[in-house]
Amino acid sequence: MIQPIRRSIHTLLLLTLLTGCATQAPVSPTPEADQHPGLERPIPYPIDIPQRYLQALEGGTRSESGEPGESYWKNRSSYDLKAELDPETDTIHGSAGIRWVNRSPDTLDRLLLEVNQNLHAQGTLRKEWVEVTGGMQFEQIQVNGTDVEEINRQGGAPPRQGYLVDATRMLILLEEPLAPGESVDLSMSWNFKVPEVGAGGRMGRSRDNLYYIAYWYPKVAMYDDVEGWFVDPFLGNAEFYHEFSDYQLEITLPDDWLVMGSGEFLNPEEVLAPHVLERYRNAIGSDEVVQVVTEADLGVATQRTEDRMLTWRFTADKIRDVAFSATQESVWDATRAPVGDLDGDGETDYTHIHSFYRNTAPYWTDQAAYARHSISFLSDYLEMPYPWPHMTSVEGEDIIGGGMEFPMITVMGSYNQAGPQQLHGVTAHEFAHMWVPMIVSTNERRYTWMDEGMTTFNTHQAMVDAYPDDYPTMDLFYSYLGIAGTDLEGPMMRWSDFHYPGPAYGVASYPKPASVLQALKTVLGEETFLEAYHTFLREWEWKHPYPWDFFSTVERVSGEELDWFWRSWYYETWVLDQAVRDVQNHEGYAVIVLEDIGRVPMPVDLRIELEDGTVMQERVPVNHWLDGSARIEWRVETGSPVMSVTIDADEQLPDTDPDNNRWERP
Repeated sequence: MIQPIRRSIHTLLLLTLLTGCATQAPVSPTPEADQHPGLERPIPYPIDIPQRYLQALEGGTRSESGEPGESYWKNRSSYDLKAELDPETDTIHGSAGIRWVNRSPDTLDRLLLEVNQNLHAQGTLRKEWVEVTGGMQFEQIQVNGTDVEEINRQGGAPPRQGYLVDATRMLILLEEPLAPGESVDLSMSWNFKVPEVGAGGRMGRSRDNLYYIAYWYPKVAMYDDVEGWFVDPFLGNAEFYHEFSDYQLEITLPDDWLVMGSGEFLNPEEVLAPHVLERYRNAIGSDEVVQVVTEADLGVATQRTEDRMLTWRFTADKIRDVAFSATQESVWDATRAPVGDLDGDGETDYTHIHSFYRNTAPYWTDQAAYARHSISFLSDYLEMPYPWPHMTSVEGEDIIGGGMEFPMITVMGSYNQAGPQQLHGVTAHEFAHMWVPMIVSTNERRYTWMDEGMTTFNTHQAMVDAYPDDYPTMDLFYSYLGIAGTDLEGPMMRWSDFHYPGPAYGVASYPKPASVLQALKTVLGEETFLEAYHTFLREWEWKHPYPWDFFSTVERVSGEELDWFWRSWYYETWVLDQAVRDVQNHEGYAVIVLEDIGRVPMPVDLRIELEDGTVMQERVPVNHWLDGSARIEWRVETGSPVMSVTIDADEQLPDTDPDNNRWERP
């Protein structure tokens, strides 16, 4: 349910000051088929590119070749975060010291922050039902050591300095503008009640023995070279677009809870009981899974203090976000996973694998092994070693059914109903997010297909590696083909939160973009595709790509002009439906009659079987469709009559009607 947004002069001030960054380029002309009715099919026309992206090209921060431009920049920030969790009241008391450095060429007179826990505040605009807990209650806000007050919502001229909270956004007006190269120091304290199922199932609490805490602190919003301040609110659906920051994290809570969080675990000797500490040290150097905390250890796994409180410390550089878990009745498995040569010294490097789960999740006894496989495989497949000290999985049944990723830590359901292979799959999926968007930092709130689609594609590769007989390529296509070409589908380039209700958002974000990457691999060939894919990931590592950076990179590496591909698959809801209509055998040759019933033009890969047992492979180039034709007579030189012709015999493309892909001689 979407509740009405509250309006005031100050809400309008926030919106009018900040929304100038969302201008789109004019819509391109209608397809050629509409302008020229004599054509049999629409000809893909040039793709739409927003004016602000074109301005970034002109400004040299991005390049027409898809690489970051010579003038590319990104801002920098550091966070000193402290959280005290009170299990008696389910309340977080938090504080933050934030230093934000303006590395843009612009002088800024305001800051925009995200306060996404306010999804749970009364009156917040959102796309789904959530528990109303009151959201974040701010106790103090300082700018450069000076207290600032909330802007009066009753009207009048806004002050020179102050702050305004509008749902999941906070605006801070600066008394002194922030010039390029200058920094600002913020200090904040707040509290909120932890919802049972928070932020759309991305955080919460379960059975009085588990917390998974995310979306829990104020974070300076993204300011980039294309949009300026990224102003889109969090509505509970599409996720985040964040800059890379350095973090110091302290979590304090009663001393009978186990904690793990984003970042290097700094003080295990201060918080773990001696026997658990010894197992922990053994486990992180072991190629076998070691149970660090058993059920017999529950309640005695941690140190005891005089005030019955413990503080757990973590640190991380250059990550997008931090989250943490606190568990009271979860066992803890750990091992290590090889990730390749991370530091270039010629030696194999490792990351620590941690798995926390309760005895109500029996399949999780193998989850650490799934995690180890996923991290190692993805490091190798993506040619980008996992860069952080650990990867942690937390079983959070009741909070989430699937999974949700944050840097170095993910929460997932028990998978009791789905089974162990599906648990392996969700593990691979959430871990694949450590590359996109946690390293290659895409904008999930606008273009969810970039991170979820690439991740779904990468997950499939991991599962093929683990279960080669169980994951045919067609597995990528089924969910997309279920609505392909119907009114239930929406174009992938539609901004994520603006899809029509129903399956449109999910399909355009997950299975369709994964299917389209597979189609792109088929067009380019696996070697060229992987070269382009790896080039994009490598060049945009620790940066913030837009869709057109990806498109241009693929074209540069492949040497192909692919506007027809981007328009057909990404901007439209056209479908692929190729058919063999007839085969005419002649002396020494055959004519194969092909039709393209769908609107997506693609090369046609033919498997031709001759009477003498010869098998031929032919590719009909895509340009035969790009003149507006929907029918081709393709001549093949043969030494024997054609017995059968099959389009896409290996089922590598998401064709909506495979039944018409085969012809057999009567």
